[in-house]
Amino acid sequence: MTPSRSRFLSVRGLRYHLREWGEPGAPMVFMLHGWMDVSASFQFIVDELGSGWHVIAPDWRGFGRTEWRGDAYWFPDYLGDLDAILTACSPGQPVNLVGHSLGGNVACVYAGVRPVRVRRLVALDAFGLADTVPEQAPGRLEKWLSDLAVPAAFRRYPDLEALAGRLQLDNPRLSVEKARFLATHLGEADAGGEIRMAGDPAHKRVNPILYRRAEALACWRRVSAPTLWVEPDMPALRHRLGVDDDAHAEARAAFRDFREIRVPDSGHNLHHDQPGEVARIIETFLRSKES
Repeated sequence: MTPSRSRFLSVRGLRYHLREWGEPGAPMVFMLHGWMDVSASFQFIVDELGSGWHVIAPDWRGFGRTEWRGDAYWFPDYLGDLDAILTACSPGQPVNLVGHSLGGNVACVYAGVRPVRVRRLVALDAFGLADTVPEQAPGRLEKWLSDLAVPAAFRRYPDLEALAGRLQLDNPRLSVEKARFLATHLGEADAGGEIRMAGDPAHKRVNPILYRRAEALACWRRVSAPTLWVEPDMPALRHRLGVDDDAHAEARAAFRDFREIRVPDSGHNLHHDQPGEVARIIETFLRSKES
């Protein structure tokens, strides 16, 4: 495996963990992980990339080795954290952003909010959420209040092997070796020696803020960077979350310079399922001549 190293950065009052591969001075690529994931999740893609990249991947607030924030995790905070990280690591220089799922949604919105800061944009199965209506607000807020009244907790596993087995159950495409690697980074021992997910269980609480797709579209329309969406050949998660084909077509049309590639024999975690192909797609796109 390509060796990684860790460093910590003060980001908006939090001790942030950044995982890095490659040498400083090489072209930088920032990789942003998804919900309930960690930076090490990109190891398999990094292993398949050619030489000459400096990859930087943060653990988002409350995930992995980054400090927890407590009850409040709001989407705009990811934008604020990313902006601070880019200011620290690449001041004034446009960057390459690659994001998976939640991280891809952060990257796409950020690229519209700060278009001059993004050189190239890659989203891995990141398509926004289904739209909501105001009438959903009372029920959502009531559910959030009920969640706050009960301590949040993750399921416990007797050991890392058990967690690896659960990862394979969730994604049968994962090999034993990959599942074990991910388990060592996704899991951590609690005081009793059992394994739980490495992150703040407050992330499990329902988000009281409704998703307004029109706002995401407004941001996407401001993106000036060439944009690539990489999706599995069967976008099951998108359909399950209620983003229909018409909404997806509207999303694609929002970007000025857009292309989309589907990866066969992959699911939502296509960076685990087909890391070689995904790495080839990303590298070809990042190295291509400017549009």
